[in-house]
Amino acid sequence: MAADIQSFYDPATNTFSYVVADADTRRAAVIDPVLDYEPKSAHTGTRAAEAIAGHIRSRGYVVDWILETHAHADHLSAAAVLRQMLGGRIAIGAGIRAVQETFAIVFGLGAEFPTDGSQFDRLFNDGETFSIGLLQCRVLATPGHTSDSLSYLIDDAAFIGDTLFRPGYGTARCDFPGGDARKLYASIQKLYALPPDTRLFLCHDYPPEGQTPQCEVSVRAQREGNVMLRGDTSVDEFVQRRKERDAKLQAPALIIPSLQVNIRGGRLPPPEADGRVYLKIPLDAL
Repeated sequence: MAADIQSFYDPATNTFSYVVADADTRRAAVIDPVLDYEPKSAHTGTRAAEAIAGHIRSRGYVVDWILETHAHADHLSAAAVLRQMLGGRIAIGAGIRAVQETFAIVFGLGAEFPTDGSQFDRLFNDGETFSIGLLQCRVLATPGHTSDSLSYLIDDAAFIGDTLFRPGYGTARCDFPGGDARKLYASIQKLYALPPDTRLFLCHDYPPEGQTPQCEVSVRAQREGNVMLRGDTSVDEFVQRRKERDAKLQAPALIIPSLQVNIRGGRLPPPEADGRVYLKIPLDAL
């Protein structure tokens, strides 16, 4: 039984979101949905989420899961918005607790902000299984980019978050809190050990001018051509390449608003006394 997979690309953040469904039972999951955010005006929107919801409604799917591959630093999650629209349980890796502990301090969230992952309906550990209708799904912990990063293995596909990009672009960065190039190397080896024709679905693509975004690449293509980590790349070679590359990277443009929302399971911070929602900007902290 093959999964019905539909991708959605958000050009503002270069992010792919996915709907994965069992067409026979009409049960579905959403992976890495995007909440629109205009940084100059600090306006939020639901255009991207509405596109996903429209697809699901048009096919009569019922959402069981809203799955995050990690707490993203480059886009705001629409998980909470989609759960309000469509239902479903919001899930992420159990490593989110460590991410919450780190960024609760960075953003001065105080003792009232729980760092136990309770903002999510399910925290997955490595090797756990779940289902989407009759589709059997397995969780593969893939830390290194962040401590909560994981991949979802569904049928002949793996949804791998930021772990890998298209072969010509490389791998995730490892300079965020909780990042570790040696752990990322080990995580990618798990992916490279999957059958060569396994389809790896990417969370981001930054195509060269004139090319269309690419959401899917095979394990074989990554092992043979990834510019940062091929099948024969040693761990020391990769760590050195990653160290040199990360030293040249700037912080993601939306890291400050994104993390404040995403460690809350896609919820905005609670309103202040005046009824407005505010985001904090920690100076000299990142």
